[in-house]
Amino acid sequence: MQQLIYKFLAGIIGIAAGLHPALAGATDPAYKLSEPGLLSVAITGDMPGLVARDGKLTGYDGDILQIATERLGLTIKPVRMEWSGAIAAVQTGRVDIIGGNVAWTQQRAETLSLTDPSGYFQNGITSKKSSGWHTLKDLENRKVGSMTGFSFLPELRRIKGLELSLYDSSDAALRDLLAGRVDALVGDPPVIDYALSKNEDWGLVNLPFSDNNPDYPLLTGVGRQYVFGLSKDNAALANALSAEIRKLWTSCEVKVIGQRYGNLNEANYVPSAENFRAGVDRASDWKAPVCGR
Repeated sequence: MQQLIYKFLAGIIGIAAGLHPALAGATDPAYKLSEPGLLSVAITGDMPGLVARDGKLTGYDGDILQIATERLGLTIKPVRMEWSGAIAAVQTGRVDIIGGNVAWTQQRAETLSLTDPSGYFQNGITSKKSSGWHTLKDLENRKVGSMTGFSFLPELRRIKGLELSLYDSSDAALRDLLAGRVDALVGDPPVIDYALSKNEDWGLVNLPFSDNNPDYPLLTGVGRQYVFGLSKDNAALANALSAEIRKLWTSCEVKVIGQRYGNLNEANYVPSAENFRAGVDRASDWKAPVCGR
């Protein structure tokens, strides 16, 4: 009788494991993880991107990654670090993945395995409401703050007379803007919008660049992509995460998640008309995901 019970229980566990790999404590051996069964995540940003609370991820990218990893049978391990060292940490295996408003660029695609986009964005200028700046020319001959390691910094430095100050956190950059130590800020659109929505008394506004200048594509382009980045050795896991992210687009759950964090602008869910990843780090017939498909 006891043997029959053991066989019965073993059968139940086997069935459950087949339905969900997490129940079996097994993950795909093709995944290259710093620790077995754990996905170590670089925590570098601010709300509403990707932050850790009580061992789980929250924020727009945080919710998406938490859902995707759970479906793949992995457990999250948050690792706090500065953005300036995050990419190197992924490349050397100190952490497995970066996310939270990480923009796709061709240079990053050459050094990392990048997932399908979690969302889309357009950069802008944060300034006093009375200024209302929204063009490249508005930044000429001004003191401008931005974040260390951002992909568009070379383009920002090309603006005539611009004096650039770099920060390791959005909080520090916003404090200097409020104190008048910089005239404007070009930062993470969701982070800035979230901060301004919580502090209307600051008298600041974040306006998207209206130029869409092809000479400044990373700075002024529309429909740029936020992605997650893993090492080149971890392409199998990047592909598996992309498949889960696609499901969230197909079901439109990305918008439900976005609503929780004030990510309400429809432009955040619309890709660029230019399919710039096709033939670069995606097949030539690849299409960026949109809600409903």
